[in-house]
Amino acid sequence: MDIEALRLFVIAAERLNISAAGRSLGLAPAMASARLAKLEHELGAELLHRTTRKVSLSQDGAAFLPYARDILAQSEAARAALGLNAQQPSGTLRFTAPSSFAQLHIMPLLPQFHELYPDITLDLRLSDTRFDLIEGSFDLALRNGPLQDSSLRGRKLGDDTRILCASPDYLDRRGTPSVPQELGGHEFLSWATAAARDLVDATGQRFTLDPRSMVCRTILDDGTSQRIATLAGAGISINSHWSVAHEIRAGRLIHLLPDWRLDDASVLWLIYPRSNVLTPKVRCFMDFLLQSLRPEAWRVQSVTPGAGA
Repeated sequence: MDIEALRLFVIAAERLNISAAGRSLGLAPAMASARLAKLEHELGAELLHRTTRKVSLSQDGAAFLPYARDILAQSEAARAALGLNAQQPSGTLRFTAPSSFAQLHIMPLLPQFHELYPDITLDLRLSDTRFDLIEGSFDLALRNGPLQDSSLRGRKLGDDTRILCASPDYLDRRGTPSVPQELGGHEFLSWATAAARDLVDATGQRFTLDPRSMVCRTILDDGTSQRIATLAGAGISINSHWSVAHEIRAGRLIHLLPDWRLDDASVLWLIYPRSNVLTPKVRCFMDFLLQSLRPEAWRVQSVTPGAGA
């Protein structure tokens, strides 16, 4: 199978523009169309629907696209293993991550990464709603939670410890709970499922945090919005260390019940499909994130309530 024809198809599928895809590979529009037509003839399937006004991905093309990307990745990795691609890593890397984490910790690193690897284009899909790695043809993803899917491989970035927080203004109005039993009746920014979850202390003692025992007027599924609402004094919330460490150090948020944490064993992973080889572009981006995102920077240094008011 013609590797360059596959590369042309992948670019055309991403841009929905055959002429632009051809130009990116140094091909005239007529030559690009002819090469794609030859690939479709060899496969016995129409990959792209063409009209005088637009190009769209066919059903067969959508099914074939992940395999085409995988073939290109395998080819790139094979050439790298033989030292045939000794130059800088290049190409488009598809990466997905929670938007709340990416905004705080990955976006500020982009200029540094692009300076180190100017030939890599990052295609980022940032959302607190998870994308499927396989169906989305992603090269790499940042996920939190246990790595249970046997079709995935990963490297641990750090623990995703969750803690209770509130603003000094809210605590001035409603009082500061000193033990978990005093959480009842407080305003609470709830998670979408509103299910009860356990808090645990260093001795292993447990307390069940049940939103039904609190006043839940706001339900959120976005970490950034939850942090902003907590800063505004809307109530007590559970947040990840990495989300609120800066605000706690500055005294804009107070770490409540510092001897207790949410017991969900959540971990931040950089993961990729088990079937994929680690191409140079993926390996360098993964190594860059592992070196640049230091979990110790997220550790919370508690501030005495009222100190930041």
